[in-house]
Amino acid sequence: MTFSIITLGCKVNLYESEMMKEKLEKAGFLFQEENSDITIINTCTVTNMADKKSQKMARHIKKSNPNTILIVAGCSSENKQKEYESMDIDILIGNQNKSKIVFYLNQYKEEKKKKIQFANTRNIPFEPMEIEKFTSHTRAFLKIQDGCNNFCSYCIIPYVRGVLRSKPMKDVLKEANSFVNHGHKEIVLTGINTGAYGYGMNYDLTDLIHELSKMKKLKRIRISSIEITELNDKFLNELRKNSKICDHLHIPLQAGSDDILKKMNRKYNLKEFENKLKEIRNIRPFINITTDIIVGHPFETDELFQQTLNTVKKFKFSKVHAFPYSKRDGTASANMIEQVKEEIKKERNRELISLSNKLELEYAKQFLNQTMDVLIEETKDQFFVGHTSNYLKVKIKNESEQNQMESVLLQKLDGVEIIGEKHTTVNL
Repeated sequence: MTFSIITLGCKVNLYESEMMKEKLEKAGFLFQEENSDITIINTCTVTNMADKKSQKMARHIKKSNPNTILIVAGCSSENKQKEYESMDIDILIGNQNKSKIVFYLNQYKEEKKKKIQFANTRNIPFEPMEIEKFTSHTRAFLKIQDGCNNFCSYCIIPYVRGVLRSKPMKDVLKEANSFVNHGHKEIVLTGINTGAYGYGMNYDLTDLIHELSKMKKLKRIRISSIEITELNDKFLNELRKNSKICDHLHIPLQAGSDDILKKMNRKYNLKEFENKLKEIRNIRPFINITTDIIVGHPFETDELFQQTLNTVKKFKFSKVHAFPYSKRDGTASANMIEQVKEEIKKERNRELISLSNKLELEYAKQFLNQTMDVLIEETKDQFFVGHTSNYLKVKIKNESEQNQMESVLLQKLDGVEIIGEKHTTVNL
């Protein structure tokens, strides 16, 4: 039988989809992108729009391919279980037990009746998951952590992903070693709250990075996202000494106003955030620091939004992932008065994206006429395309191949992307 997987949302979902794909292939199922016998949708619920997109996708698949065995899993199914139960879905699961996908599928084929499986997310261990080789990306995503204990007032994710839990370090190192042995030169450490890796254990994220860096064939270690509160002295010392840590940190700010940060139940203020950025840039002056910001959170006035714009400029982020606030039932922010009108949120979001585009361009300009290492990831429009350590997207016309590290002279801008010319091949 053939199968396809549609992945919505974050890098954790990408990892979990890759894990399901590998398990199914090992069990004898064949991957086929369209019109497959089995269709898996790995859903997202980070916003109301994500829920709608996930549900729309499930309806579309069943309408366009009525004979497919439809499997829906992930955050949206966890959050909107009752709504999904009423839909024409053959196997419905939450976030837990995705690793049992083959078992559930064989059970369904034998019993020929709808399967619904959800687990308590509040008191669960880290679900064992392992991938031998990451096939969908050159950079291998490695899920090291799940769950979140922060309970930011706007966020539904702790309720659908559960409490903090981490993959044992020995298992992470084993999986990373397999990735490296299959040719991956860069590993992206990912989780729901990646920086909290090792919570309740006798090691932490910095210890893990230190051990990973001992793998000679592994050239880059990238962190998908990390909170400012988790960038402690121990981590900064590792950043200073360990050249394998990429020159890119994604640090969510969420709001550039202390008033809104308090409403959001964030665990820092702007001064603390700014001081930490200065420490990081003292270590690596040209590091690429990107961020997330939510606009239109309850109580955000025009004046407070202007504070956010000013803060973004002051902190010199090179890119902002901007999101209009999405009211999520069950969160503290949903019950707040002073909800911001949708048209105001959209306008503020456009303004922030416009600022982000300018900052991204300014950051990229600094590196023109420099030679930097680029990990080639794909071919597109007659270009070989990849990223530098500091996450500049570079396109070269010189002949290359996927997963090759090239030394590239960065010549000119094409929007925020850079066109370059291969200097010499980096022998790795």
